[in-house]
Amino acid sequence: MSLAPAARALVYLARAAFLARAAAARATSREPQTPRTRRRHPPDAPRRRNILFVTVDQQRFDALGVTGGKIARTPVADALAAAGIVYRRAHVQNVVCMPSRSTMITGQHPLTHGVVANGISLPEDSPTVAHLLQGAGYDTALFGKAHFDPHLDPLLRFAENRLAAESSSGPWRGFDHVELATHGPIIGQHYGAWLWSQHPREIAGFGAVLTGSGGGDTGAPEVKHNPIQREHYHTDWIARRAIAWLRKRPQDGPFFCWISFPDPHHPFDPPHDEVKRRIDWRDLPLPPGHPGSPEAIRAILTRKPRHWLDWYERRHRNPEGGPTGFDPGSLTHDQVREVNAMIHVENELIDEALGQVLAELRVLGEEPYTDVFYTSDHGELQGDLGLLFKGPYHVESLLRVPLLWRPAPIAGIPPATVEAPVGHVDLAPTFCAIAGLPVPSAMQGGPLPTDRASAAGRERVLTTFDSQFAAVGMHLRTIYRDGWICTAYLPSTTDRGGQFPFYWRVWGHGSTLPRYDGSEGELYDVRADPWQWDNRWNDASVRPWRDELLADLRAHMPPTHAPPLLVSAPT
Repeated sequence: MSLAPAARALVYLARAAFLARAAAARATSREPQTPRTRRRHPPDAPRRRNILFVTVDQQRFDALGVTGGKIARTPVADALAAAGIVYRRAHVQNVVCMPSRSTMITGQHPLTHGVVANGISLPEDSPTVAHLLQGAGYDTALFGKAHFDPHLDPLLRFAENRLAAESSSGPWRGFDHVELATHGPIIGQHYGAWLWSQHPREIAGFGAVLTGSGGGDTGAPEVKHNPIQREHYHTDWIARRAIAWLRKRPQDGPFFCWISFPDPHHPFDPPHDEVKRRIDWRDLPLPPGHPGSPEAIRAILTRKPRHWLDWYERRHRNPEGGPTGFDPGSLTHDQVREVNAMIHVENELIDEALGQVLAELRVLGEEPYTDVFYTSDHGELQGDLGLLFKGPYHVESLLRVPLLWRPAPIAGIPPATVEAPVGHVDLAPTFCAIAGLPVPSAMQGGPLPTDRASAAGRERVLTTFDSQFAAVGMHLRTIYRDGWICTAYLPSTTDRGGQFPFYWRVWGHGSTLPRYDGSEGELYDVRADPWQWDNRWNDASVRPWRDELLADLRAHMPPTHAPPLLVSAPT
């Protein structure tokens, strides 16, 4: 294998754990579970609408043609938008994976469902919209990336990572059927098991997530020229598995199908034949959010709280948003271009895979009855401010995501553009409304508006961040309202989050930890400052407005899960 030694060791450790778990499962094999009896509806009952929920990982709000993208060709998503509703101001409730995904499925803010950071498992007994739809007679399935349990799990301690080793495809967390995948074949999920079994020679072609290893033509971080055949890559595999399930399921009832693509999250390793066919990174401009020079980057970051500049100058290693081996200050313009080229290709492959699924729905006669949603769990800096990846950095690059809803044609909902702020917390209530179910009082969002009138009264959207590492101890509280982003920094802590002394010795080595006293913050007028270069937190001319936003933020903070859930793994 061509992987770095540490990554190679992790691959073989995880593979050994997978094989051991599989052997144990065979030795103690139980009778297969009897499929649940779904509550069928009489033939003369009104046809209920299906829900196809499509998510991608770490895709920016401007990645699609319809949302302003200029490079990647996304005709399938653009067509959904033309026939549906485009939400121009969709914000995440957290800028990293696990909290955001838990919000999607529970309809609660991270502070309330308790998954405030990566490394915290969503409790198995947490009520989810999948459970509600399953109980209402929906066939439920999840294909691709779940990430409700930690993924740094080489010994397969968590159920999500050992389902495939135990030859299980559910039921799990309200889903009748699951086939899971993540960023390559390292841990023991269904895609990795399939690739090891069917195409083991292609394992080595993947990049290794969170290593920061340079590759490609420019030595760009986590770029890898992957020789894998396209049909063996996880994007197409996920689409095929979803299509197989759609063909096999009974056609006499509705379905809730979540298709969750792991891309365009790093490592940036799509099939290299597709990269060569589609794009030359040398032709790409720098993104408009890139300041252009190290001097300009430093001048901007100096006006932000200190962990921004500390990360750029490598005093802070940002262990909660990207590979700690990444040195932003050494990132060249060509490396930014190559990373962006790989991301654009990944976005095109996702769009084409989604097109395959939608075509199958038409063949099956289900398309007129199917609501289709498309969003991302969070964004990606992708060269903005001279940075890559994510972390405790509350700017639009990470906060704002694409959100499209193509209502089922039988619903008769006309196309629209909604400018009012909405969030992932609104997805589960919307799914309930489509299914004709009352929205549970525990859900904190509301059904998504379908036009300007139904969006009246939507003034704000909230985002929180809490460190997964106790040593870092950062806590951010953000409100978007009336075209402004306002982020309050709570006092730093040392007793909240995970300890993980071994991992911290590796990931935290040489890192200067930011310490905040609660007086710091960020304030941006996003209409005048679309890339958030001008932090106006200490600008006396807008102090009254800042104070009003802070009061609004505090008045609308959601309740906190008690007791706090434990951080049980680093990510």
